Amino acid sequence: MDAPHPTSPLGTPRLTSLAHGGGCGCKLAPAVLQRLLSGLPAGGPFPDLLVGTETADDAAVLRLDAERALVATTDFFTPIVDDPYEFGRIAATNALSDVYAMGGRPILALSLLGMPVGKLPEEIVRAILAGGSAVCAEAGVPVAGGHSIDSPEPIYGLVALGLVHPDRVLRNATAQAGDVLLLTKGLGIGIFSAALKQGRLADADYRTMLASTTQRNDVGPVLAGLDGVHAATDVTGFGLLGHLLEMCRGSGLRASLREADVPILPGATALAEAGVATGAARRNWDSYGAEVILPAPIASWRQGLLCDPQTSGGLLVAIAPDAAERVLGVVRGAGFERAAIIGRLSAGVPGVEVTD
Repeated sequence: MDAPHPTSPLGTPRLTSLAHGGGCGCKLAPAVLQRLLSGLPAGGPFPDLLVGTETADDAAVLRLDAERALVATTDFFTPIVDDPYEFGRIAATNALSDVYAMGGRPILALSLLGMPVGKLPEEIVRAILAGGSAVCAEAGVPVAGGHSIDSPEPIYGLVALGLVHPDRVLRNATAQAGDVLLLTKGLGIGIFSAALKQGRLADADYRTMLASTTQRNDVGPVLAGLDGVHAATDVTGFGLLGHLLEMCRGSGLRASLREADVPILPGATALAEAGVATGAARRNWDSYGAEVILPAPIASWRQGLLCDPQTSGGLLVAIAPDAAERVLGVVRGAGFERAAIIGRLSAGVPGVEVTD
């Protein structure tokens, strides 16, 4: 095992020890969320609300005028790492991702902060806020305020606002039959998070985890301007299968997913084979497994990776077949070197069929 990873200062508790879960793995299970939202109005009588809750998309979008639409979202979670500055960076990157996933450019952020008063010194909290502010500064986004509470667990995230042209909004419900599926980042963040909490994460894997979770999905606005890009969503707490299913349901299509082509972060497969798993992956499968056909037989760790909760995960993009290689080249050229074409959409009952 490599040297210990950076943690909170000596004498203070590990951030991850103060939380029951970590990152997007602490989201409510998909089935629970569906029940809570069932029957609530999706948007109401607001003709300028282009995207509401109807297809479980990544953010709300409100048309301001013929040239501008406002993208609005919020995202926050409990610590996924012990280093407070890196926790802030990861949480902020994840929150901005929802704006990018809609094809928007973020313009303003507000901090959301919950801290267990008396358990963490002020310098730890300042480091969390500094990490988030650093990411926003890199993205050209001011952090102009926020809200804080005393909470039993550390919580941090952002309200993120952005702008997009109303005709270039990327939705998760506008994919077309025949589209090719592209994933921009590798899977395995939930596995790494679980391994870290168990003291089993090697330094090389920790660095891989940080590099992936702090890579901004700022290729989203570029994708929104490319011909042949029909739909997009970011892959977060519900895992690849969960967010692909949302795309299938919203678009009324069926997905064929080639497991061998799905990018996995280096080190994640070995940890999964060794039995490292998250409770969130199991909850995810229990929520939507009935809509997924897996190759038989399949090892439980392979299934777990496809359901693995991704914190600040990649974009899942539906692209016309004749544009797929061109778009893949653009994405890789933007720094997403693990991006890969992983499957296809077709007419049929919404669901996912996984092949070897």
